[in-house]
Amino acid sequence: MATVSQVFNCPAADVWRVIADGWLYSGWVVGASRIRAVDDLWPHAGSRLHHSVGAWPFLINDSTSVTSVEPERSLEIVARGWPLGEARVAITLEDQGDTCKVTMAEDAIRGPGKLMPKFLRDPMITVRNRETLKRLELMAAGGAGK
Repeated sequence: MATVSQVFNCPAADVWRVIADGWLYSGWVVGASRIRAVDDLWPHAGSRLHHSVGAWPFLINDSTSVTSVEPERSLEIVARGWPLGEARVAITLEDQGDTCKVTMAEDAIRGPGKLMPKFLRDPMITVRNRETLKRLELMAAGGAGK
């Protein structure tokens, strides 16, 4: 899996508030352009949010589902964007008092993205997820999700 980590200038609880509000997903996840619906139980295991990926007018409607969660510590999801495919994403939070370390690991698991050689796909995922973590930190530090 392509893995990136960043130390955030806010506690893990602030980051978790952003992650736990599914309506904020398109604000920090690079590629997600809008949220269409969020299950009431998000981010519990088995819950989904319904998003669009791409840029208008070329949008793909699909969903992301939670496969595993440990509130304020970790979230594992399967993000779908067919016909492009599916990816498994694991986000972990390590609280360090006034700061926290956030790690994001991702890889394609189904579809055309999985056919791309790992040495080509990993750098693209890494660049995208570095920006995703920057956006997540800005939203968490700015009080989103409160």
